[in-house]
This record gives sequence, structure tokens and C-alpha cells, in this order.
Amino acid sequence: MTILDHLLPAPYTRICGDSCLLLTANCLLMTNPLVQHALISVSDKTGLAEFAKGLAEAGVEIFSTGGTQKFLIAAGIEARDVARYTGFPEMMEGRVKTLHPKIFGGILCRRDHAEDMASVEEHEIATFELVVVNLYPFAATIAKPGVSSEEAIENIDIGGPSLVRAAAKNHAFVAIVTSPRQYGEVLAEISKDKATSFSLRQKLAGAAYAHTAEYDTAIAAWFASRGRESFASTRSPRRRRARPASRWMATAISSSSGQAPLRPAARVSMC
Repeated sequence: MTILDHLLPAPYTRICGDSCLLLTANCLLMTNPLVQHALISVSDKTGLAEFAKGLAEAGVEIFSTGGTQKFLIAAGIEARDVARYTGFPEMMEGRVKTLHPKIFGGILCRRDHAEDMASVEEHEIATFELVVVNLYPFAATIAKPGVSSEEAIENIDIGGPSLVRAAAKNHAFVAIVTSPRQYGEVLAEISKDKATSFSLRQKLAGAAYAHTAEYDTAIAAWFASRGRESFASTRSPRRRRARPASRWMATAISSSSGQAPLRPAARVSMC
């Protein structure tokens, strides 16, 4: 497989050959790669069957983990097992699932960097143009009466935020979906163009970082409520002055993505 095979459908590479497609490939590198592979790992499975079915109908190959893969297969949707793909099983009671170079390399590779794509080819890494992740329900878990510290800690997601942040960082080439409310818009573009637009990927990336920020804030607040130092107490005065703008930006990003705005910071012990 060559670098062009990651970017263009097979019929074009067979008919034209690498040389005459060089200019076209360079243009595509800087725009919207075809969505060939999707990584799906979610806790909230609302609307997932319909979304994944639409992706499969658009020719997208789905990779998934554990419970999500079982859910998709039960719904009649083919999904490759991440553990089989990476060659490493889920371990430590699910604590380690997706933390592997064959996953993160496929998300973080830059299509306009020859060295990145050479590594993809050398190590037989699938490129992921779509990542669909929502996180363990930490806030809902700690809201339950009598929840133990052990249960709360096991609901601190590690792989999920890492996937979200990696995909959002590489939004030039990857779309990151963090809410079922985003499924419709994403599927509409893929069904129509076999790709996502940069404007949509950028919006989704902003919403993703707002999502992980809120998630980490809830975790920090839980630790603070247990007598541990709040991360906010160590912030510099300059950072404190930036709070209103930061909160407005996160809320604006979240609202524009179709997600509910972040809860006001005043609800979390910050000082």
C-alpha cells in the first residue's frame, strides 16, 4: 500500500498511476481525506446503531472495543475488534484498551508529512479519519448516594480523553465526535461527500476540548471535596483574570457544536 492508497479510492490509483495523481494527491492532503476508518468506543450508546449503520453504508470500516463492539455486532453492524487489530488484548479489567501506537499513530498521523505516512505504511497502521468517543460517566457515578472511592476512581476515564484530545489535535485530518447530538451533522457530510469538511472538524475539535475540560474539572472538584488541593488554587493571578473569557469561549464552542453549554464555573469549588 502506498501513501496514495490512504487518500484515494483504489480505482483511481489503478487507472492513473502514482505519477499523474501526484498533484491531485497533494491537494487532497491539504483538504478533506476520505473517511475510510472510524474508531468507535462509547459509554452512551444513544443513537449509535443508526449512526454506525449509516457509516457502514457509506463504506466506512469500523473499529471498536469491548462493550461497544458487542453492541454493534448485536445490531447487525460489522466492527473490527481493536484488540485483534493491535495484537494486544484488553487488560487490567478494561483499564488498558486503546492505548497503543497502532491506534494513536492512526489518529495523529499528518497526511501532509511524508515521514508520518511512511511510518503508517511501515507499521501497517490504519489511518482513522473519524473517532467517536464519549467518556465514562464520572459525574453521574459520584452523584449516586453512597458511592465508594474505588467506584469513583474506576470511572475516571484515561483512554477516552486521550483519544479525544489526539483526534481534536489532528482535526486537520480527523473528525472527533463526543456527543450523540453530533451524529446527524457528521453522517450527513460523510453520506454526501465520503468526507467531513474542515469547518465541521474544527467545530468538533473545539467542542471536544470543552468536553474534556469539563470532565477534568469535575474530577478535580471531587478530589478537592475530599480535602485534596484544588488544581485551581495553584493558578496564577494572570490565569484567574482570564477566567471569564475562558468560560465564555468554552460555552460558545460547546453551544455551536450542538452540545449543552458547560456548567458555570461557580458550581465548582475553584478557590
